[in-house]
Amino acid sequence: MEYNVYKLGNLAKGKIVEVTLKGNAANVLLLDSSNYNNYKKGRRYKYYGGFVKKSPFRIVVPNSGQWYLVINLGGYRGRVSTSVKILPGIMPAAKNFNTSDLSSLFLGNTSSNDIEKEYDVFISHATEDKDEVVRPLANALKNRNLNVWYDEFELKIGDSLRQKIDKGVANSKFGIVILSKNFIKKGWTNYELDGLITRSVSGQQILLPIWHNITKQEVMDYSPSIADKVARNTSVNTIEEIANEIAEIIKGKDDKNV
Repeated sequence: MEYNVYKLGNLAKGKIVEVTLKGNAANVLLLDSSNYNNYKKGRRYKYYGGFVKKSPFRIVVPNSGQWYLVINLGGYRGRVSTSVKILPGIMPAAKNFNTSDLSSLFLGNTSSNDIEKEYDVFISHATEDKDEVVRPLANALKNRNLNVWYDEFELKIGDSLRQKIDKGVANSKFGIVILSKNFIKKGWTNYELDGLITRSVSGQQILLPIWHNITKQEVMDYSPSIADKVARNTSVNTIEEIANEIAEIIKGKDDKNV
């Protein structure tokens, strides 16, 4: 079953998670770290929230700790977009103060921009390869319950392309690179690849290369370091075979980290 997950971070007891849904009604589940791991593995889990038909919907954080917010359609068809805010909850009673004290007051709020979504995999690709390879692969990975950063899933009108890509790369555990002749010619793909390689070298991310209509020599000429990595080739492997292997790698890595 497909789902979106927001890593809310360390929240204090009494904070309020406010969720706004647009599109379908959806299951909204607030989970601590232990129950989120159980949820991912298909085990029994406890949650706060439930099936939400009207928004905004608010959940009070029951105790301090690391929290995750999962949103899914319960297996039904449809699309839902979400925004999430963290509200301060019940504040202490106000004290009397003099007008001269006003300059020391600060009113702050936490917006949905402060909450960064976690992804299993980021897909770097050239636009020309979308129809043949990229879109089918992205959908195949989503169907295997992976959280996928793919531009058609994540980018909305008015978004900052560079900012969204930077966050997508930074918050993904794995980086898929669809290497092709089209990829090599592009500026944005090279920008994405630089970020993915940097995180791969530092051990923060695992790089998964896929070759599409390209020879080993062309990859060598473009990037010897990538040519040295074990890759899958669309001329040999089907999209379903590649998606199955990637899903097994990612889920195996998650199991070891639990």
